This record gives sequence, C-alpha cells and structure tokens, in this order.
Amino acid sequence: MKVAISLGGSLLTGKSEDQYIKLDPAKYSLYAEVIRGLHRDGHQLMVVCGGGKPARYFIDIAKTYNASPQVLDYLGIKSSHINALLFMAALGDVAEQPTVYETPSMGFNGRQPGKVWIGGGPTPGTRPDYRPVQFAEAMGADLIINATDIDGVYDKNPNTHDDARKLEELTFEELEAIIKENTRQAPGEYGLFDLAAVKLSKKIRIPVAIIDGTDPEEITRAVHGCHSGSTIK
Repeated sequence: MKVAISLGGSLLTGKSEDQYIKLDPAKYSLYAEVIRGLHRDGHQLMVVCGGGKPARYFIDIAKTYNASPQVLDYLGIKSSHINALLFMAALGDVAEQPTVYETPSMGFNGRQPGKVWIGGGPTPGTRPDYRPVQFAEAMGADLIINATDIDGVYDKNPNTHDDARKLEELTFEELEAIIKENTRQAPGEYGLFDLAAVKLSKKIRIPVAIIDGTDPEEITRAVHGCHSGSTIK
C-alpha cells in the first residue's frame, strides 16, 4: 500500500509547558519503530513532520515583536524541517537521506526507491497537513493518515460542547464544513486539519484517516483499516 502520513510535531516533541525546549529521543524512536515495521511489511511511505513545541516556542517569541504572519509561518516551516531531520536520523538507513521534501517538484520523481521519504513544512499560508496530500497525489497513494493528538473528527468542538459526537466516517464536504465552523487557521495553532488540505483531498478523492497518534500503533492500525479515529471519503 502507498501511504502519505502527516505526523503531528507534538507527538515527537511533546507539549510540556516548560520555559525551555527539551526533546526526548525515546519519542522519536517509538514512531520510527512503527514506520520501520510498515516499511518491512512492504508499504511505500511518505512521512511529513510538523514543528511541534519548538515551532510554537519560536512563534510565541516572534509575536512579542509583532512579527508579520509571513515570519511566523517561516518559523513554523523551519522548525518542521529540523524535526523532520531528527526523525530521519531516528529512522536510520530506511529513510532517504538527507533530503527533506517540501514539494513533489523537489526531485520527488527521482527519489531513492525502497526508502521512506521525509517531508517538512510547506510554503507560507499552509500547514504541514497540506504536503502529505500533495505527495499522496504525486505518488498515487491509497491512503492519507493524519496522526495528531485528537481521537477523530467530532460534529462540533468537543472542548466546548458536552454533546459533541465523534464521527467514524464522513465526507470531505462534511469535514470542510466542520473545520470552517469550529477551528482557526493560524500559525502555531492546530485546527484539526488544514482547510486547503481538505479541499485538495476532496479533489483527488484519496481517503483520509484522522487518528489519535499519541498511540504510535494507531498508525499501523490505520494502514490495516482498523483504527479508532475517523475516515473521510
């Protein structure tokens, strides 16, 4: 199976409230082992890493200087590239090195066969969620996985509505409406799934699984079609 994975940065970097950045190599190893297992099983994989806590840390500092949205975007992008390189190191020789892909046009057609390809943040105005969808289209993927720290898509914001209901399956049109109604699209803030990514997914009609990636094995279950999150078709 060909799979494009958006790996939320906070899954790798954690979300502590410490005033300094301290990364745990063991977290990278956990997710690297899952990806290596899928690679051993013969799956063709593209993994795009988010920036996580370091991105939010840098963005918050820049905000104190009233930095422009473009500067905030670039801080997130560069942070995701560093995170991607760390994950690449954790994967070892199963990962194509040292390229961190930003777009399919970056020689993606000349990629190293038999390797896991690693991607980072995109151009300003979109978040890392958008890149796996682009790569999914380029590689003819069977599935897009959005691994984050939530357990799926709800019909309304579960943080503010006690009666919010998780949806096991929904359409791209339904997801687009939910995102527009319940989330913000701003640098350093996670809004469930990038709106541009939803629109592109709808166009290319590749299924998307939104899963609780805090359990690394949920990624494997998503590939096998038995995850506990939400599937968008």
